[in-house]
Amino acid sequence: MATNKTILIVEDEPSIAELQRDYLEMSGYKTVLADDGEKGLQLGMSGKFDLIVLDVMLPKLSGFDVCKALREVSNIPILMVTARREDIDVIRGLGLGADDYIGKPFKPAELVARVKSHLSRYDRLTGRDAATGDMEIGDLRINATTRRAFMREEELSLTAKEFDLLYFLAQHPNQVFSKDHLFDRLWGIDAMGDTQTVTVHIRKLREKIEKDASAPAYIETVWGAGYRFRL
Repeated sequence: MATNKTILIVEDEPSIAELQRDYLEMSGYKTVLADDGEKGLQLGMSGKFDLIVLDVMLPKLSGFDVCKALREVSNIPILMVTARREDIDVIRGLGLGADDYIGKPFKPAELVARVKSHLSRYDRLTGRDAATGDMEIGDLRINATTRRAFMREEELSLTAKEFDLLYFLAQHPNQVFSKDHLFDRLWGIDAMGDTQTVTVHIRKLREKIEKDASAPAYIETVWGAGYRFRL
């Protein structure tokens, strides 16, 4: 029952972290563990995870702080785990952008069920269709298998790097990536050229997918930071 989903578990109690890991891995998920808030935030910012299971009471940074910081750059599901059941804590966590809460002690099967539910919901919201390989965002449809993209059902004429850039950004909606990060990720650290290449490709992509390239609806410029694919 393997999946292609990777879960980040941020939990400082080894027995609980191992329990979460074991049940999620038995259900086919890959997992990575972090035992304090700073490590959890650093890993969460990497964009490599499909869902985060986040404890509230953590060393160095609280789960609330981690959740708040992650929500500024990512909209992936965050499931908070807490031994504190006060309504004010639940409201605070949800207000900071957590998708759900589960209280300690919890039944491992309930945790797995919540994870499955939120992953399915996120896939539906972002238009990922495992059966066809399609990703649909508004009028834009991208198929990673065939490396084809369509706008309002009309196929776009994209170069290989334009497709790579579009697909990478669409895979990480609402996250901000600097030109340096995009260049290193898609062209390679040892590639000839510079980050101006990214600017040129973004401009060409906008001309092909945006109704008005001067007021982009999909690929936004975040001044002083980079670019973001808006969901």
